[in-house]
Amino acid sequence: MPSTFTLLLPPSEGKEAGGVKGTSTGAFDKDLKIQRHEVVGALKKELATMTHERAEALFKAHGALADRALHHAKALVANKAPVMPAWQRYSGVVWSHLHPESLSASRRAQIVIPSGLYGLTTANDLIADYRLTMLVGLEGIGNLGAFWRQSVSRALASACKNSVVIDLLPNEHRKAVDPEVVGALCRIVTVDFVAHSGAGAAGHGAKAVKGAMARAILDDGIDRLGSFRWEGWRAAKRGDAVTVRAPKA
Repeated sequence: MPSTFTLLLPPSEGKEAGGVKGTSTGAFDKDLKIQRHEVVGALKKELATMTHERAEALFKAHGALADRALHHAKALVANKAPVMPAWQRYSGVVWSHLHPESLSASRRAQIVIPSGLYGLTTANDLIADYRLTMLVGLEGIGNLGAFWRQSVSRALASACKNSVVIDLLPNEHRKAVDPEVVGALCRIVTVDFVAHSGAGAAGHGAKAVKGAMARAILDDGIDRLGSFRWEGWRAAKRGDAVTVRAPKA
């Protein structure tokens, strides 16, 4: 395999608050500018008639979380949202086990994140506090995963041409990447996390091991794909497919 690689990781629902006023510039701004404008425009129209019930459904949150998401969405469409690097913004289990604060900027640039708001960013790109998954739909553009699929795939393929794309995404975000489009220019290695029985793994443990594996690959290179071990989880590689299996309960 080529020595260069890009690591696909999901965003997290958990996000740090704050940031500074500025422009959310990043590596994919040119390729995805039009689509991002469409998403923000559709969100702005939704906010004009937003009910409490619609806010909870759109942001997949209740109570204080829904209120926070609505507040930041209004700031976003008004172009007043504070921004910070994605690696600082995302605070969920995957990202806390990745420990991005101790990675170099060049290593963080190898992490690419599909998201419902931005399409794609690297871990270094400046992003707002937002709550918008690939699973929801916005009036006028429909389901965000389907909306982003072709433009995200073309941008990723162009950025990663002749290198390896290591896909650690859950299904929600994996569906937003067309493997035929990306695979035409890049080699894709998919990584799946499963229970000891072979069923799909979920929950805190699967997220934690994903972050730990991402860090191991960034530290040691793609050779760790088949030899990775962590707290009883074990990786097995067959061709361009890697399965990381949980220990027995």
